[in-house]
Order: sequence, then structure tokens, then C-alpha cells
Amino acid sequence: MIKKAFNYIQSKFTKPIMEEVAAVQVQDKYSTYPSNGLTPARLAQIFREADSGDALRQMELFEEMEEKDPHLFSQLQTRKNAVTGLDFEVIPFSDDEYDKRIADFVKEEIESIESIEDVFLDLLDAIGKGIATSEIIWGTDGGKYVIDDIKWRHQKKFFWDENDTLKVMTEEQPMGIELPKNKFIIHRYKARSGHPSRAGVLRVVAWMYLFKNYDVKDWVSFCEVFGMPLRLGKYNPSASEEDKEALMRALVMLGTDAAGIIPDNTEIEFKESSKTTSINVYESLARFCDEQMSKAILGQTLTSDSGGGSYAQSKTHNEVRHDLTVADCKALASTIRRDLIRPLVLFNFGEDKRIPYLRFDCEEAG
Repeated sequence: MIKKAFNYIQSKFTKPIMEEVAAVQVQDKYSTYPSNGLTPARLAQIFREADSGDALRQMELFEEMEEKDPHLFSQLQTRKNAVTGLDFEVIPFSDDEYDKRIADFVKEEIESIESIEDVFLDLLDAIGKGIATSEIIWGTDGGKYVIDDIKWRHQKKFFWDENDTLKVMTEEQPMGIELPKNKFIIHRYKARSGHPSRAGVLRVVAWMYLFKNYDVKDWVSFCEVFGMPLRLGKYNPSASEEDKEALMRALVMLGTDAAGIIPDNTEIEFKESSKTTSINVYESLARFCDEQMSKAILGQTLTSDSGGGSYAQSKTHNEVRHDLTVADCKALASTIRRDLIRPLVLFNFGEDKRIPYLRFDCEEAG
């Protein structure tokens, strides 16, 4: 009984950390750009670094993958927007009047956050990267602890030490500190079992991104060479070096300016390319990689890629996608309840109070 009373007294003096812990620094905007010249060996090395706890280059790579691949970006946005576009509500733990009062306070605080949908979107970045972290900026208002802001923190500021403890690099402690309690919202996504650094869907699709990247580079080179007819210049055996140079300049100008002049004793012939089968090979590989990415991210391809499919198939695939949306909603709601609502209740009502729930309206109509 005495111990319980002591714990209650301690909870009354529980206060949040008011200052920013993982404040944005100038160097945070810079990247090592690991996707430049990416090879299978380099990709494997980046993954090994993440497996050992240093996920910096992996997180930078994942960020670049979204920037450079429009299809990948689109699929991830579709997955995230399926959640952020839903209405949500704060539900009291019970019908008790005090529980309802707590829920009303929590609802007011969450709704007071500017662009709460952006906060959800930041946390849903864990779908691709396995983990997403935002820092709670606490404030006071009328004797209550309130949420002043919630700021997204880049995944590269975090790492796992040799004991697999998640740490954050700060300006004062560049070697990292353990995350303070009730200060960060840490959303984890488990595309599969294992360490959080390996759980995001971008880890799964990284190889398809690499193969598609090779394919598109070769495709662009092919189009540059065979996209216009070969310009073959013919000159008279008695032509001077000056005539030959004039002919070469004319051939070059025909490729860039579509105009040129040549001596009257020379001739230019255009050779049309007929390598259509090569184009089909490049397009088929790129489309195959896109389809594999769609399967990994959305669980299907019919609603994300152009192509045939019966109404029944499309309906089945949409249901699979809805299952993912429901899972994303439940996971995000659980994270918000644990890392945001719980400390909000702790600081303002005490440790022994029951925590309200957050629920997204993710049920299909009809």
C-alpha cells in the first residue's frame, strides 16, 4: 500500500522534456547519394551496414529511390494516402465520465495539431523504410502540458548499438544517446519478421529498383543511338580535307539542329533503324520490375498498372489492398496511442489513468 502511494506521488511530478533533443542540424540536408553508380555489390554492402545497426546509407538510398523512380513513388503515396485520407476519432477507454473527460482532452489536443495528416504521413514513411520517428515538442497552457508541435526526424539520425538499442545522434552527443521516454513517436512497420532495419518494403523492392535502373540506362542509350536514322556522308575521292571536315560538320548539325550545308560534290544518306525487338526487351523488363514493386507495396497490380483483368479479378485485388489499409490503420493507431496519447494522459492526469483509443474509419461502405 505504501509503495503504491509512493508511485502515485512520483507520477504527480512526472514532467516532459521541453527542449528539442534531435534538433535539425545543417549537415542533415546533405546526403552521400549512395544510388549514384549503384551496383549489386554496393547494394549488398549497404544492407550489411544496416544489419549491423548503421542504417544511414540504407535510409539515404531509400530516400533517393522514391525521388528517382516515379512508379515507386506513386505506389508508396497510394499506400500512405489510403490511411491519411480517412477520418479518425478518439474513443474513451470506458463509459465512465472521467474516462470521457480524458478522451475529450486528448481529442482537443490532437485536433489542435496543425496538419495532423502530415504527421500521420511522416509516420507512415515506416512502410517503406521500416521505421519512422517524430519528436514531440511539449508546451504548457493553463497549467496543462500540451502538444506544441510534432516534428519529423530523418531516419539517418538514428542507429542501433551493439546491444540493439535504438539511439539518436544529437548536436551535443554525435555518438548517440538512448531515446528519452515520452519524447519520440516511433512507428515501426513489419513487412516481414526480423530487425526493423530489414522490415520495410523498400528493402524488398531494392533489387527490382536496381535492375530497372540498369535497364532504363541502357534503354536511354539505345534510344539516343537508334532513335534517329544513321546519317551516312559520302564524298568524292578527289574531295579535299576541307570538304571532308565540312561534310562531318554538316552531319553533326543534322543531328542537333536538323539543318546543315555541304559541298555540291558530296552526298548524305539516311539509314533507318529497324531494331524494334530491342525496344520490346527494355520495356518488358521495366514493366516486369514495376509489377513486382506494385505487388510488394500494394499486394496486387491490377489497380496500379495498366493492363487487362476481369472485374472479378479487380475486385479481389482491391480487397487485398484494403486488407493492407486496415493493417496500416491499426498499426498507426496503436503507435499514436502508445507514444503520444499515453504520455499526454500521464503528464496531465497521472500514471494510473486509463488510456483512450484512436480509431480510423477504415471500414468499407456497403
